[in-house]
Parts: sequence; C-alpha cells; structure tokens
Amino acid sequence: MNLQNCLDVVQRLFEGDLPKAAELASFIDACAPDAFSGPVPSEAKNMESLFLAEAGLEARPAEPVCRIESSLSSDEAGRVREELFERARTRAREHFGNSIYVRGLIEISNSCRQNCRYCGIRAGNGQAERYRLSPEQILECCSHGYELGFRTFVLQGGEDAWFTDERLAELLKSIKASWPDCAVTLSVGERSLASYRLLREAGADRFLLRHETADPVHYAKLHPASQSWQNRMNCLHALKTCGYQTGAGFMVGSPWQTTECLVKDLLFLRDFQPEMVGIGPFIPHAQTPFAHFPAGSVERTLVMVAMVRLLLPFSMLPSTTALGTAAGNGRERGILAGANVLMPNLSPKEARQRYRLYNNKLSEGAECADNIRDLRKRIQAIGYDIVVDRGDFRAC
Repeated sequence: MNLQNCLDVVQRLFEGDLPKAAELASFIDACAPDAFSGPVPSEAKNMESLFLAEAGLEARPAEPVCRIESSLSSDEAGRVREELFERARTRAREHFGNSIYVRGLIEISNSCRQNCRYCGIRAGNGQAERYRLSPEQILECCSHGYELGFRTFVLQGGEDAWFTDERLAELLKSIKASWPDCAVTLSVGERSLASYRLLREAGADRFLLRHETADPVHYAKLHPASQSWQNRMNCLHALKTCGYQTGAGFMVGSPWQTTECLVKDLLFLRDFQPEMVGIGPFIPHAQTPFAHFPAGSVERTLVMVAMVRLLLPFSMLPSTTALGTAAGNGRERGILAGANVLMPNLSPKEARQRYRLYNNKLSEGAECADNIRDLRKRIQAIGYDIVVDRGDFRAC
C-alpha cells in the first residue's frame, strides 16, 4: 500500500465508505506498523496454548490474509496519520464544534468477581487493597462534582456483589432526586436483562461495557473460560433493548491482538452503532498474567480513535485515562484525533490510589476533577473548550 492508496482510504472513510477488511488491515499496518511498544515475552506461546485449551479451543496457525504490502517510509506514514487525524477533527467539529464534554468519574469499588487476565482488580489479585464506597460517600462525590460544573456522573466499579440491584437502584434514585439535571452512567459489568431494566427505570441514562474484542478466540485468551464472549455480546444487546445510551470499546495492543482483530472491532462497531466508544492502549499490570507483555502502541491507538470517529461521526469518544498514562500529552492527542470526552476523577483520593487497573494509572494532576481549571487551560491551548453540559448523544 503506497502513500496514495492510504490517502484514498482516508478520503473514503471521510465520505462514510468503509473499505473491505483486507484493505482496512493493510491501511492500519501501513500508517501504524508497530502494534506493541516492545517485544512479546518468550512464554507468550505457551500461555496462549494453555488459555485456549482451558477454553476448549485449539491453537491454529493464522489463516493467510490477502494484504496489500506497505511501501511507506516513516515520514509518509506520519503524513497519512496527520491527514487521518485532520479529517477526524473536521468531522468532530462539524457535530460538536470545539466543545469537549466532561464526565465525573466515581470509582465505587475495586472488588470484582471476575478474573479478566489483563485487569489489576481481578478477583485473583490477592495483593489488591480492596475498598468500597458507601452510598453516602458516592453522593458526596456527586455533590462536589456538581459544584465543580459536572453534569454527568459515571459510577464505575468491579462486579461487586454488594452492589445489588436494589442498592444501586436506591442510589440512582437519590442522585436523580438531588441533581435532576444530571445524567448518570453506570459501568458495573455484566448483569441480567432484568437487572439492566430495573436500573434503567431507576434513573440510569447510560451504560459503559467494553466489548474488549470482537474476535471470540481472542476473547478466550484474555478471559478465563468462565467468562463468555457470547454473554458479553448478549449484555450489550440487552443494554440497547433497555434504552440505554450504550458504550462499547476495546484495548489496542492487548496480548495476541492482530490487525485482523482490530478490523473485526471496526465492523462490530459499524453494525452495533454504540452511542459511546472507549478506546485506549493496553497497559500491563504487575499482578496479572500479562505483567511482562508490552503496552499497546499509542500511535496505533490514535489511529483507531480517528477511524472510529469517521465511522461513527455522532459518537461520544473519550480521550481515555490510559492514553494519558501512556503518553504525557496523550489526553490532548486523543482530542486532536477526534475524541470529544474527558473523564476526570471525582473519587476520594484513597480510592483513586487503589483503583489500579494497570501500572501507573493516572489519578492526580489534570486527571483529578479538583484540577478542572488546569485541565480547561490545557484543552484551550489546543483550540477546544470544556463545556458545562450533560453531553447527551444526538444523532443529528
């Protein structure tokens, strides 16, 4: 794939035309050739075989894919990325102007019944310092956030059994009664259709549940056999059925992720049409099976953010904490690649320090909601402005 081929793909994406899978894969490899930030550990192959066997699957050689070989120099690849980012910014500004929406993130618990292999708060991490915010603490966070100008609260946590449907429903009703002009987003994992419906009726407006990967075999490598890709898909469709503004998303550069996996993610998003998409680089955590795997490429992550902006022009796209962690200016670079949402942290300091999904997760500085003025200045410096708004999805 030469320079003109790549620029043609950018133009087609801008016009709303999604190229075929092989061409998309070739394009991603051409403009962001490095999938990982370093070498894959020597034990990766044995781990892959073990995880597949646990899931009742066999390791098979990858099927040959008809690719267009890339002949781009590093300068040409950089030019393609800049053209892609510029088109993504143009599309975002058409629909949102220079507005950046903020959500106040409240990490309600780091207890989790699941054992995802990439996550620092997984059930199997015996070194995690567990905590759980009380409903009163959560309401205090909302009150403080409202004073700071937040009009969306995101209640995020592990799949903590203490937060039953009834307790979450009562909490939602209290938030809505106190701050009726605010939206509430939940990010509390896989639940039943009945649970999702009850929480929606109690006042939840949105729900974030990353699909993680649209490839079932890749999913089996990232999760134990007790966790099912099909169940994750069922949960996402149940959320849509209940009327939530629904968020999906994926990590870039997770172990054994191929470019074909990323193409499947794009095709899934095109068909599912989520209102929100969270995309960030994989970053390893020291107390997980993936401790020695390299982080995902920041450049490849930004390419995926921009492609999703062109694929889903009206979507709410966060410039994620993981991007800010992976690169000092990652938050700004995400916005300049088409993102339009930031999620500063409203959690108490002791909770922020314990909610460690990956190594060196940002929780202070501009990532802390109390420093919203500093964050506003940083965003204004790149030509955007933080607005006091719920930031609802609008397909118009």
